[in-house]
Amino acid sequence: MTLTENDLALLAEKGISEKKVHDQIETFKEGIPFVQLEKAATVGEGLSKFTEAEESELIQKFDASQSNLSLLKFVPASGAASRMFKALFNFLDAYNPANETLDGYFERTNDKALKAFSEGMTNFVFYDLVKQRIAGKTSSKDEEVYLFVKEMMSEEALNYGFYPKGLLPFHNYGDHTATPFEEHLKEAAVYAKTDDTAELHFTISEQHGDMFNTEFNTVKERVSAATKTSFKVSYSNQKTSTDTIAVDMQNEPFRNSDGSVLFRPGGHGALIENLNEQDADIIFIKNIDNVTVPKFATEVADSKKVLAGVLITVQEKAFAYAKSLDNDELTAQQLDDIKSFLENDLNVRFSDSFSSFSIGEQIEVLKDKINRPIRICGMVKNEGEPGGGPFWINDRKGNISLQIIESAQIDMDKDQQANILKNSTHFNPVDLVCAVRNYKGEKYNLMNFVDVKQGFITGKTKEGRELKALELPGLWNGAMAFWNTIFVEVPSSTFNPVKTVNDLLRPAHQVK
Repeated sequence: MTLTENDLALLAEKGISEKKVHDQIETFKEGIPFVQLEKAATVGEGLSKFTEAEESELIQKFDASQSNLSLLKFVPASGAASRMFKALFNFLDAYNPANETLDGYFERTNDKALKAFSEGMTNFVFYDLVKQRIAGKTSSKDEEVYLFVKEMMSEEALNYGFYPKGLLPFHNYGDHTATPFEEHLKEAAVYAKTDDTAELHFTISEQHGDMFNTEFNTVKERVSAATKTSFKVSYSNQKTSTDTIAVDMQNEPFRNSDGSVLFRPGGHGALIENLNEQDADIIFIKNIDNVTVPKFATEVADSKKVLAGVLITVQEKAFAYAKSLDNDELTAQQLDDIKSFLENDLNVRFSDSFSSFSIGEQIEVLKDKINRPIRICGMVKNEGEPGGGPFWINDRKGNISLQIIESAQIDMDKDQQANILKNSTHFNPVDLVCAVRNYKGEKYNLMNFVDVKQGFITGKTKEGRELKALELPGLWNGAMAFWNTIFVEVPSSTFNPVKTVNDLLRPAHQVK
């Protein structure tokens, strides 16, 4: 591979080293192997489930500690709303009310998504606004549905498809509507504030910065008054230095029609660099579209407190053991106690040869295993088709560990692997509570705990030509592969994502 002067100038502009490009090219050539699943993590086998009494104790543990902790809520929020409205865009392309009835369209296309949309139209948060904007322009119900959708999606009108998902109206409170951004502020006020201040960090697209600032200025007084909380909000963008090179089918750099090398965003795994720039005792991570209305708020907040209570409990022990490994002359029994803690509390697995190591060697292994970031990951019961979730995996070095694995990482051509996925009991809702400091209070460099071999290679096209693209290891997948991990079952009521516009019709998004 030869890079031109223009290529090198582009690398310099993006902050990407020539070595990184060469490494990515090698990854394309070598391919990324599927992960090797050992078994699904289930209750009692890598996944914890607590009784009501235990949950109450964990909540009390967090509540008692909260005022002495620095807390941060980290919200990936760069997603655009365009995919959420895919069915509506398709409808505008495929339907003309002058030539066809709506029932005729449904019969011709079997468009169940648009049918559900039209039947639930009055329950959408934006119904009154759109209805007012198209008043007097429609002569039939069919035309009303068409113009309603057009008013939502047209660039000359509301242009909802352009918006970042975090700034769309989600919930109708009568006197105002609330965006996911506002709902995250309200939620943080319950479980992610110290004294009277809640701190949040949103990762957003650069072009949406002014929109988020405007939204914060619009809602902060209302939310502060309602929650008796002040808010510190910060933002960051996915770094251009995390873009990955695209290649052609011969694994040579893919070049655009102007001769420039094509780079593509590296996926949400790039956000590990943004997370690495944050520092707090506890960091809550939750996606921008996973919010709910007040009637479910207590259950959601209690669930977060349970996870945080687990983190505080296990971290206290981990810190004490890590300190003793640094400072004390330890007996074989004390080393065995530390090993048992790592195995039973932090799900760490050791090689069969560990017992044959010298005391000094065992201490070094234990130090390595215990001095890592910790993540407590909420997991929801499967209630349909299983997707990514909690699994025990065997990596290429023969190490067994708990990981969050996406279905794309699994070789579905192998029946044994496909069956492990099919029979898994829980999936990943992206509900993490993280600790990123060691017992001395020093922040870990999170980049040291990434498994770079857990990325994805996908096929794409550009300008009618095939290419291969590289996604970095996902933020909660390979980017946290070498963290200490605990999985905990959480209620399904805590998982309310809005992947399509019709999800807003669910009870979790209906205020009344």
